[in-house]
Amino acid sequence: MMFRIDRFAFNDDTPNKISELHYGESSVGTNWPVAYIINNSKEAYVGETIHASQRASQHLKNEDRKKLTEIRIISDEEFNKSVILDLEAFLIRHIHADGKYNLQNGNDGLQDHEYYQRSKYRKEFEAIWEELKRLGVVQKTVKEIENSELYKYSPFKTLGEEQLEVEMQIIDALIQNHRSGKRSIVIVNGGAGTGKTILAIYLMKYFADLEAVSRTDYALIQEDGSEILVEEFDRKELKDIQKIGIVFPQKSLRSSIQNVFKGVRNLSKKMVYSPNEVVKDYMKTGKAFDLLLVDESHRLKCRNKGHLANYSSFDKCNRDLGLDKFKGTELDWMMMCSKNVILFRDDLQTVRPCDIDSEDFTRITEKQYPGSVIHSQLETQWRCEGGKEYVNYLRRILSGRQEYKVNVKNYDVKLFRNCADMIKEIKRLDNEMRLCRVVAGYAWTWNRSNPEPFTIGIQGERYRWNRTYDNWIQSPTAIDEIGCIHTVQGYDLNYTGVIIGEDIKYDPMSEKIYAVKENYYDQQGKAGVADDPEALCSYLTNIYLTLMTRGIKGTYIYVCDDELRKYFERFFEVV
Repeated sequence: MMFRIDRFAFNDDTPNKISELHYGESSVGTNWPVAYIINNSKEAYVGETIHASQRASQHLKNEDRKKLTEIRIISDEEFNKSVILDLEAFLIRHIHADGKYNLQNGNDGLQDHEYYQRSKYRKEFEAIWEELKRLGVVQKTVKEIENSELYKYSPFKTLGEEQLEVEMQIIDALIQNHRSGKRSIVIVNGGAGTGKTILAIYLMKYFADLEAVSRTDYALIQEDGSEILVEEFDRKELKDIQKIGIVFPQKSLRSSIQNVFKGVRNLSKKMVYSPNEVVKDYMKTGKAFDLLLVDESHRLKCRNKGHLANYSSFDKCNRDLGLDKFKGTELDWMMMCSKNVILFRDDLQTVRPCDIDSEDFTRITEKQYPGSVIHSQLETQWRCEGGKEYVNYLRRILSGRQEYKVNVKNYDVKLFRNCADMIKEIKRLDNEMRLCRVVAGYAWTWNRSNPEPFTIGIQGERYRWNRTYDNWIQSPTAIDEIGCIHTVQGYDLNYTGVIIGEDIKYDPMSEKIYAVKENYYDQQGKAGVADDPEALCSYLTNIYLTLMTRGIKGTYIYVCDDELRKYFERFFEVV
């Protein structure tokens, strides 16, 4: 394979010049699959076509595109339609995360699909990117980009077949319910790593773009023949969805998404809300949201179970909405403040008693809004390269149902006898590939008023907790700190080192994992269940399951309790 990048000024003469591009006898400019980038110093548009000259003519009729000053045609004599669709998606994702340009693209139809020799073409894509970097078109390396939060949470991510199916279910439900005058409540269930956050962000961009797509864009979409969802329904059906927001109960993840949205066309960090901010907006404007997307909805809070961090703010929201002080929940707030709601949820990631449990979640949705609830399911594992096999293996181990060792394919999972060795290895991997972190259960005290709180003591060494909640993953001191569930839930890492503290232990007589409330220092985490051993153990194993499914390439584990370590040694390679 030998790619070529041809540059032209982008003006009325451009289509004729592109039409003269040839590969030997083949006309690259008029009858060949190519990808292209049109840009000026601040904005860019990425596309693919089999008729580059004609496509350039169409773009020159678009007011936004006419602001751009140059176009590059990327071609190869071995390109085909599948390759250029994939290359287009690659360039959109990486150019957005590179940060040099604001993209004019929407994200409709960015679908992940396999094709012949895809791995070979992927290497060529990286070579194309390096050439674009050499030419000054882009500024960062592929490795730098793919470790950035702009890439991890990009609204331009390609969707898998299952995610696309759920997306179409959601759109169809909104259309059908709108026609019959009903609200839509969609609950998307999925375990850790099944792409809930990616789908939520993708949908946010999709709905934000609906009214912004011009007639020229629509014509281009039709001419191209790509699988663009705008073609699959009458856009007039969704014209009333104008006020939209996306909700993240966790502050750390919310801050990260706000940073991502700052540079995305038709999105704004002001569209990213906490549950409290949703209520404040509703009370201030007197206008309900047309659509709210709620990620990590298993972290929405209730007052009547467990303890809250801020009672006064919580109670004010209930009071403003006319809800009972003790019975009103953040889920009730979402329902009252929006005409349509999409909730992304994983029951196994409820980690505190104040998180709304599955029983109350069902009561609030199904019983209070009968006939409005639609359920969708995500099962494909996108985060861990070990796939569902690894995640299900962990679940069985933590529940005591696993009887024999399984060699998880394509995933690096090890059990360390020495914690310092594990941390050293995670630091080595972070130096090599970045985005590797050490995390732990809340099994040590945490004194935020102490400027040097090295309160984690393990095997004679002292370690400190994370010093920030806001996007700790990307903070410059993170590699020298120990993160907690509240700073990593919802995030992807390349490798995770997980320290399992003595808040859970193993009883070899009963052959069960059990909770030790005296060793669990999250007061909000054990309030209401401290005297319920089974309930407390369930929350703690949920925490550790969540921590051990953060790593894309691998997970390293250190267990403090001797008996629990011996139990884990049955199932993992020991180093």
